[in-house]
Amino acid sequence: MSKLSHKQSLIIILAIALVAIILQFVLGHALWAQILVTLVGAYLACVMFLEMIHTLKSGKYGVDLLAILAVVSTLSVSEYWAAMVILVMLIGGDALEDYAAKKANTELKALLDNSPQLAHRLLAGKTEDIDVEQVQIGDQLLVKPGELVPVDGFIIKGTSNFDESSLTGESLPQEKGFNDNLMSGAVNGENAITMQASQIAANSKYQQLIKLVKKAEETPAHFVRMADRYAVPFTIIAVGIAFVAALIARSPQRFAEVLVVASPCPLILAAPVALVSGMSRASRNGIVVKTGDMLEKMSTAKTVAFDKTGTITNGHLTVAAIQPQGDISQKELLQLAASVEQESTHVLARSLVAYAKNQAIELQEVNNSKEITANGVQAQLANHLIKVGKKKFVVQDLKLPGSENTAIYVSSDDHYLGYIAFSDHLRPEAAHTMTVLQKYGITKLMMLSGDQKATAEQVATKVGISDVRAELLPEDKITALKALAPENKPVIMVGDGVNDAPSLATADVGIAMGAHGSSAASESADVVILKDDLAKVAKAVIISQDTIRIAKQSVLIGIVICTILMVIASFGIIPAFVGAMFQEVIDTVSILWALKARYSKEN
Repeated sequence: MSKLSHKQSLIIILAIALVAIILQFVLGHALWAQILVTLVGAYLACVMFLEMIHTLKSGKYGVDLLAILAVVSTLSVSEYWAAMVILVMLIGGDALEDYAAKKANTELKALLDNSPQLAHRLLAGKTEDIDVEQVQIGDQLLVKPGELVPVDGFIIKGTSNFDESSLTGESLPQEKGFNDNLMSGAVNGENAITMQASQIAANSKYQQLIKLVKKAEETPAHFVRMADRYAVPFTIIAVGIAFVAALIARSPQRFAEVLVVASPCPLILAAPVALVSGMSRASRNGIVVKTGDMLEKMSTAKTVAFDKTGTITNGHLTVAAIQPQGDISQKELLQLAASVEQESTHVLARSLVAYAKNQAIELQEVNNSKEITANGVQAQLANHLIKVGKKKFVVQDLKLPGSENTAIYVSSDDHYLGYIAFSDHLRPEAAHTMTVLQKYGITKLMMLSGDQKATAEQVATKVGISDVRAELLPEDKITALKALAPENKPVIMVGDGVNDAPSLATADVGIAMGAHGSSAASESADVVILKDDLAKVAKAVIISQDTIRIAKQSVLIGIVICTILMVIASFGIIPAFVGAMFQEVIDTVSILWALKARYSKEN
């Protein structure tokens, strides 16, 4: 039975129950009906006992003891029909959980059902259909109306609307034109466009999301184990009530009658159904939560730490000033910097390259390009070592003229050539997000930035963050997170870049802004925000708190009802068969309450 699906097991146990009913009430062979039910009940009790032992050996608490005691006690006092109802209830409850989980998990699975399969590659003026796995970086691809974008890339010809709802939760189509980024899995609108691939299929957004969804489905939730712990005191109370009732009544029948209504099904079913429902609600809001226990950690978080560029600011930086040093012209400085930065995924690099292309600057081919995390990029160009990045990475004399704003510096063979300054813009929702987080119990807000101190403090003041740590390397961010006092934990870290990946992995909950962030950040994070919207961080916290509250409520509701029925049954008012039927009602109430986590007033 244990190797069958719960639905198959339910069909078999119902068939056995039907045979027993025919034997007793049609053919009049009550003894044979009792023998059949007793044998099946004894077998299933043994199976559950072995599974309970396995659960205990794995270091988890089991909740099967009450079910085993209920089956054995009812069979031992010849209440075999009550035993049959308990068996139908247990297996039917598991089947109902499968159905509820499937219903709640619809949005998570939607990504898996609609993955891109084909691409139209343009080669020598001709179009050829290829498998999406054959697409290489730099390939030019035709995306026809109504088709899925096969891989990540950007538009090089045409304009169209794209439906990204399955990826970001944004219901309105997004209009995109020349040089705008495209995510694999987005649905093209009415116009054909030509795009250039910037990622192979395996590294594209859609495949990254599929990996996250599969991990979310396969990883067991921590809260289920926490629900199991309720079973320890509940089992002691149930057995105690049953024992005292049987002792006072001097009847083993009373022991069975009490335990029949003490089934732990609400503990087994309610918590996981609530968690899957909460993860489904998050997915519907453009938030992928990898594991159920992340919901629990987010619900109790005390600190949220943010990266600055691309997280609190929108990352759409624009070139504000080009300041050459010496004989080099502004155009030459821009061409050098953009050429070296053209392979980087950093937001500054992307903004610089886009600006250079808009200025019709022809980028040059570089060799031996190497990105130094949190510092910059260096490469060989025309036999010269060009460095582009932070001032301390590019030049030795830090007293050379620089910018008070965010800037990148350029040198050739360690000879300083000048800097390019950028202006960034706060996300319009940033300040409100901080207010909402504080409203929902976040007591400490931090900024952990690699940017210079003056710029970081200016941004932090505008959004309402008082604890600012600037000019940090990735290891410095990790140190800052680990140094937090116990009363300020659990801690959530929010970031988007490659340099944020270590701190996202270090935090209790790492949240990646995945719409324009790096795949490294998304892989390291526990939660990925698919839409470029910082307010989704607050939404994730709200959903997690709602989910855990409903999960606990559904478990406690089941326990309270069971306890009341146990007290009533201890006086002999509820026959064993009727008590077993009551359990079905308790299970249904618990599961329906847990499904509330899938919905909210807002969505």
